[in-house]
Amino acid sequence: MPAAIVTGSSRGIGRGIAESLAEAGHDVMINYSRSEEAANEAAAAVAGHGVRAEICQANVTEIDDGKNLVDKTIEAFGTLDLLVNNAGIAPRVRADILEAETDSYDEVMATNLRGPYFLTQYAANQMVALKASGRIQAARIVVISSISAFTSSVARGEYCVSKTGLSMMTRLFADRLAEHDITVNEIQPGVIQTDMTGPVKEKYDKLIAEGLTPIRRWGQPEDIGRAVVAIASGLLDFTTGASIPVDGGFHIHRL
Repeated sequence: MPAAIVTGSSRGIGRGIAESLAEAGHDVMINYSRSEEAANEAAAAVAGHGVRAEICQANVTEIDDGKNLVDKTIEAFGTLDLLVNNAGIAPRVRADILEAETDSYDEVMATNLRGPYFLTQYAANQMVALKASGRIQAARIVVISSISAFTSSVARGEYCVSKTGLSMMTRLFADRLAEHDITVNEIQPGVIQTDMTGPVKEKYDKLIAEGLTPIRRWGQPEDIGRAVVAIASGLLDFTTGASIPVDGGFHIHRL
């Protein structure tokens, strides 16, 4: 049975991805940073689909934590077929780009870009070794970024820069790993209904109703999960280095 790591999978989009992968037959390593209770709840939901679920506490900003996450996954399941870089944070305080603080920039970039960069590096090397030994036939990497990769939001510039960086990171690893038949693709979620977007629900209810997105509804975590499953199941194995918007059509330029 294929095994997947989904970073930041105890809640929100990450949990939606984990449950979708479980439904499609993947064992899943649930990664969390703070709440072990939430991780156990997510693992129980994943296991409810008849697959194996393990949990591992790891802060992706810590390079050694990321390596340990990969090692524990291979130890637990005997394989690593899929890495989903999902964990990320928004700035603690939204500040105009002319007033933003260096501490906020450093924190967001460490979590959203530096961490995934080196986690992907380590996981990719393990995947190459697993393929060379015949323990896995196919390996895939998915990067969850955001419509903020191409949409200006001057009150959270560091977030936008980190997500744009993930787009280039995707292309770099896709280029490097193609010779090993490992695909690397980016999914760009739009406005997704999670506990993180709860405080701005009223704002986006109004914007969506007014036509912010051609498809006039909130995105759900399972919308992102289904896109990941399409990649994980091999339906897009002639696609690598791509940015795939799952945003209700937000990316369409309209008059």
